[in-house]
Amino acid sequence: MLAPPRPLALLAEVTYRCPLHCPYCSNPLQQTAAPELTTEEWQRVLGEAAALGVLQVGFSGGEPLARKDLPALIAAAREAGMYTNLLTSGIGLDESRLSELRAAGLDSIQLSLQSDEPDLADAIAGATVHTRKLEVARLIHASGTALSLNVVLHRANIDRLPQIIALAESLGVERIELANTQYYGSAFRNRAHLLPTREQVEEARACADAARQRLAGTMDLFYVLPDFYETTPKPCLQGWGRRYLTVNPVGEVLPCPTASSIPGLAPDNARSHSLKWIWNSSESFTRFRGTEWMQEPCRSCPKRELDFGGCRCQAALLLGQPEATDPVCTLSPNRGIVDAILQGLPPHADTHPRWIPRGNPESVPPRTAHSSSVAQ
Repeated sequence: MLAPPRPLALLAEVTYRCPLHCPYCSNPLQQTAAPELTTEEWQRVLGEAAALGVLQVGFSGGEPLARKDLPALIAAAREAGMYTNLLTSGIGLDESRLSELRAAGLDSIQLSLQSDEPDLADAIAGATVHTRKLEVARLIHASGTALSLNVVLHRANIDRLPQIIALAESLGVERIELANTQYYGSAFRNRAHLLPTREQVEEARACADAARQRLAGTMDLFYVLPDFYETTPKPCLQGWGRRYLTVNPVGEVLPCPTASSIPGLAPDNARSHSLKWIWNSSESFTRFRGTEWMQEPCRSCPKRELDFGGCRCQAALLLGQPEATDPVCTLSPNRGIVDAILQGLPPHADTHPRWIPRGNPESVPPRTAHSSSVAQ
């Protein structure tokens, strides 16, 4: 058997604590009773990641600024030779804290924004935070720290894409990621109020393409289509267990941030095993690595080593079969499930969306087989 490829990036989800209540959050609704990894445990994990070949680490959550020891974790990553990026809502970041993080070795910051319009942005975040986020963006830019923005797009804000891009320009950001919501966790429960219409998606793509050409050499712009409007699936982080790994707050090591939602997939813990063993030998990383596990039509598809069958979590969520072809694919016998979801959407955008906020499980229908962790 060939040796597994080298991992390039680690997503360090250092806490699930978060001041926001975004309706597309895929963090667990119920916080686990297990304690978060300690400073010393995270320092060991970061050292092991670097020894495996990881080149960059993203400190995420929840809100990573909720960890008082964040400077020590950044310093450990920097000392191990990894590029460090902070994925944050910005809440809890001030000039003093930013100086401390920069002194520890922080290379860049990815700041989340919910919209350009204050009332809408605060409604999406479930907290009055937009004005503060803009102050933080200007503080980061003034400090000389590399700054990128992440805007999760959905039915409520996608029509404001021109204004969102203009705001990014005014803030002097180097990069903006316009990522349509991926429908796991709370987002799947809220899909009727979050999934944009096809017309919205097409207009947003045209807007993003025009802005990308206009801003070439000034600001990098990335636009990610929602999976459900694709005809072929995206490869799961360049293929399951090939380039990325996630360590969540309690030490579970995952091939992707939402992998713990797959029924029967029991992630190993960094408290019990080394990252090297987990990456090379654990069932959770080897189960869908490569192509041998594939069923038809993936097994004989000429694109099987390009998309690797698509998203295992999506197949588990929609079909209850993580080994099945991602139902987004038009070659999947189950593509009709995705089409039915799209056909059942309201025809127009909601001006007053009635979504279920994160952290309100009493209002949530019986759980599907999906929920895990992703940044704000």
